[in-house]
Amino acid sequence: MTISAPVSPVLAVPPGSPAEAAAHFAARLTFFTDVSDVHAALGGPEPGFVLVDTRSRAAWDQRHVPGAVHHPHAALPGDLDPAVPVVTYCWGPGCDGATRGALELARAGFRVKEMLGGIEYWIREGFAVETIEGVRENEPDPLTTPCGC
Repeated sequence: MTISAPVSPVLAVPPGSPAEAAAHFAARLTFFTDVSDVHAALGGPEPGFVLVDTRSRAAWDQRHVPGAVHHPHAALPGDLDPAVPVVTYCWGPGCDGATRGALELARAGFRVKEMLGGIEYWIREGFAVETIEGVRENEPDPLTTPCGC
């Protein structure tokens, strides 16, 4: 009788081949970006994309990324230029408003990415937000910064 070692839950479904993994991760980077990369791009001379906040008007007024434009996902594509790539965001990882917005834009012929983490991780990274009262600085959350990726 042969006793086989228990299979780790991590390896119960074995990893894909290196070629499959490369294709998968390249595809993820095609469709997603993170708050640090968006912040760095917005700080440059020309980011090359428009950042779209897909949340409600109340959420936008409360706080949003400086330089973003407001287009709730239900109202997309709005007045956006289809020649310019779009990055969408919403509240955070527990919300799919940015995904819904990205889907609407893709269906309308836009090149689009979703900003992972949304406004929640923008704030946790310590990046400034704009409110109806002006720009407000944030302290970074030590649990999320510095990532250094």
